[in-house]
Amino acid sequence: MKPFMYVRAHSVDEAAAAHAGRSTSRYLGGGTNLVDLMKLGVESPRTLVDVTALPLDAVEELRDGSVRVGATVRNSDLAAHPLVRERYPVLSQALLAGASGQLRNMATTGGNLLQRTRCPYFQYLGKPCNKREPGTGCGARDGVHRDHAVLGQSPHCIATHPSDMAVALAALDAEVELYGPGGRRTVPAAEFHRLPGDRPDLDTEIRHGELITGVVLPPETAGLPSAYRKARDPRLVRVRARVRGRGPGRRGLRRTRGADRIRRSGAPALARAAGRAGAGGRRADR
Repeated sequence: MKPFMYVRAHSVDEAAAAHAGRSTSRYLGGGTNLVDLMKLGVESPRTLVDVTALPLDAVEELRDGSVRVGATVRNSDLAAHPLVRERYPVLSQALLAGASGQLRNMATTGGNLLQRTRCPYFQYLGKPCNKREPGTGCGARDGVHRDHAVLGQSPHCIATHPSDMAVALAALDAEVELYGPGGRRTVPAAEFHRLPGDRPDLDTEIRHGELITGVVLPPETAGLPSAYRKARDPRLVRVRARVRGRGPGRRGLRRTRGADRIRRSGAPALARAAGRAGAGGRRADR
């Protein structure tokens, strides 16, 4: 057994300070991903900072018409919320497409964005993985990689991020709110997750000590026609997207282009194809 320190934070300042003060600390929300990785030995944090007591569990409409989702809102609650179902149906559908009902009841908005890849080479300590241990190589490149990245991969990593919610947030031009030792800042959801490049161990743009405090859904994408369809096996799927006219539906389709930064196979290919079609009015096949 590997011992670790447990800190239950009661304010965002307390959480950020506890995390920033220790080099091997992790935030604990629902624990649906982190606890599994700790059991496998992939993650070995010396400190867990529990953020479930923070006042970040509300979904609220702001004065400018945007909708703010707190970082500790459960995935099941977010998917069922009337504001989300009415204005941002793609987000509700994406959440329902991921995991099981039991996991959605535990998983949080912030934790969903910070979950790590399901690549078996990342999760198995007996195989090399640059994301788990930089410099050891990518076992998936010459191994079993049927469900790995087609777009956005690098010689160092071909893993994909597992979040369905992150794809929808990118399509909606959402903003991720962060708070840490340097104060508050926001990052576009489409830029929050990094492409692997030569540092696949860095999954996101979050800095050490920073905490996700919420996600803001803009009023510009509210009410646009949207839907989320999850293709389980990209080798069996061929998608044809056609965009006509100048209505809001065309605008909404064009906005999905940022999703290729989050999921680099299947859905992002459609997102990019649809984006090109929306910009030029041409048919796009993928």
